[in-house]
Amino acid sequence: MTTNPEKVGFISLGCPKALVDSERILTQLRFDGYEVTPNYEDAGVVIVNTCGFIDSAKAESLEAISEAVQENGRVLVTGCMGKGDDAQRIQDLHPNILGISGPAAYEEVVGAVHEVIPMTRQPDPLNDLIPAQGIKLTPRHYAYLKISEGCNHRCKFCIIPSMRGDLVSRPIGDIMREAEALVKAGVRELLVISQDTSAYGVDLKYRTDFWEGRPLKSDLLTLAKTLGEFGIWVRLHYVYPYPNVDALIPLMAEKKILPYLDIPLQHGSPTVLQRMKRPAAAEKTLERIKGWRDVCPDITLRSTFIVGYPGETDDEFQQLLDFIDEAQIDRAGCFQYSPVKGATANELPNPISEAVKQERWDAFMAKQQTISAAKLANKVGTTQAVLIDEVEGERAVGRSMADAPEIDGVVYLTAPPGLKPGDLVEGEVSAADDYDLWMT
Repeated sequence: MTTNPEKVGFISLGCPKALVDSERILTQLRFDGYEVTPNYEDAGVVIVNTCGFIDSAKAESLEAISEAVQENGRVLVTGCMGKGDDAQRIQDLHPNILGISGPAAYEEVVGAVHEVIPMTRQPDPLNDLIPAQGIKLTPRHYAYLKISEGCNHRCKFCIIPSMRGDLVSRPIGDIMREAEALVKAGVRELLVISQDTSAYGVDLKYRTDFWEGRPLKSDLLTLAKTLGEFGIWVRLHYVYPYPNVDALIPLMAEKKILPYLDIPLQHGSPTVLQRMKRPAAAEKTLERIKGWRDVCPDITLRSTFIVGYPGETDDEFQQLLDFIDEAQIDRAGCFQYSPVKGATANELPNPISEAVKQERWDAFMAKQQTISAAKLANKVGTTQAVLIDEVEGERAVGRSMADAPEIDGVVYLTAPPGLKPGDLVEGEVSAADDYDLWMT
């Protein structure tokens, strides 16, 4: 193996929030003069940014660490598995790991790289050009914009607060400067992310900050309005259905920001939500959704749900099916509950068998598929704006306003000459299936 001491290999796993952590680490390393390599062979060190949210994610992270150790041998581990019992488990499995740190430990990771492979030359600004927006791991036409870290909730199935701490919001001026650099670099869509987007600014007491001399309040409505001034797609993720979200819907109706909300509802039964210690009640959510659609009829709602939570009865599961029937959620993901070490839900009585979890998952997905298919069928004959993600010969793949990258559907269309990723086009929807659209 011929390693180059000034090259860093990087494996980023998990959610968009972890991806942003990876981008920040890579940007700093590039500023410091290091090169990034996709190959194990020439990397002086390999960084693995792990995910520890559920068991399958942990298994993927452990597999990635093992491969990096086997293929390169000089490995730094960071991310959600870099704390507590998970960190000890990694250390036990791989005692020769060069360093291990928790999530968002940017300085610690960069410092470890400097120790393991010291930079032997001064960075050359002519050769080590760093784009103003930093290093991005997404295509150049869209980017994730993280507005806060951590969460103040203590949902029983979740260990994120123990990994990432309580809510820490970024001052709005910092966010706007990052967003401006991204837009100037050609980003056509900003995906706003955090653990709890609706709570943005609460820890700052919504204090005023400045961007380009303008005083701006650090709250979600001001942030959404100001991002909307760029004239690009602004998509909101991880938005709890608190009352303050209602004020965003007129912005969506006016197309200042995308008419799209990603709301992690998790269940439709009030008693299950109480056992989960979720911060919002199902009945109020249904009223709120109805109000949103009255203001903005074409709003797209995405959510995630859990089936098989400890103690979930047949009746409670039926309440979930009734809820999605009434709510008519446009896009829904569903997970079978799995215990995560450290989650207080593990102590709840009456665990659900794997067979019943699977049966309920199948029933949920069948109902949701029917809802999705009907909603997409109604779009046939309408004109939709589409942001192009891929062009291959005469075939192009894009997304409508209703589709977030990686998690929602896509739009297939014939590519006219000169079409490229990042272009925004309009066309008539000619066909639909359960999840995707076709356009003429």
